[in-house]
Amino acid sequence: MIGRLRGTIAAVGEGQALIDVNGVGYLVHAGSRTLAKLTVGEAQELFVETQMSESAIRLFAFATGEDRAWFARLQDAPGVGAKVALSILDALSTAQLMDAIALNDTAAISRANGVGKKLAERIVTEFKGKPPPMGLFASNFAAATTPVAIAATGARAAAISALVNLGYTQADASRAVAQAARDAGEDASENVLIRAALKALAPAN
Repeated sequence: MIGRLRGTIAAVGEGQALIDVNGVGYLVHAGSRTLAKLTVGEAQELFVETQMSESAIRLFAFATGEDRAWFARLQDAPGVGAKVALSILDALSTAQLMDAIALNDTAAISRANGVGKKLAERIVTEFKGKPPPMGLFASNFAAATTPVAIAATGARAAAISALVNLGYTQADASRAVAQAARDAGEDASENVLIRAALKALAPAN
């Protein structure tokens, strides 16, 4: 199974790109967010999800490990295939997706092409209160071109983990941190998120 490719971008087309790795051209499928970051002739590292069927082997490429991990995880939800998962990640960053799930914001998820209200509700139900996908491809082992996205995702995950360690449920911690991130901004630090989340979770007097 191919999990990562590092080579030169040979061509970029609609929904696809060709990456030359030591003289071998790999055709990968990708969303518009990923394709917009590719420049023909430049070296690039892409994270890959390999899907095999009886008729074909398809490679789906992403700029970060977090995107690749969420692409695979989203397909655990009933009714979500590769096309819909790509569409969701085109409409929302992984941080925005986590916020939408935590806050029951089905309208945000419904902005993705091919995602209606009922499917958005199923996605929220499937992932609400669960930790984000982890492992090699969801860690800081990611493309060096996306430090802001990595930092934002890492700060949120760390803040949620801290709140869970304090005794809050995963669902409550995720919701509070998501709201704190929306209020404080995408690049808010872990400490800022924890303070704001604790304030939101404090019982009213």
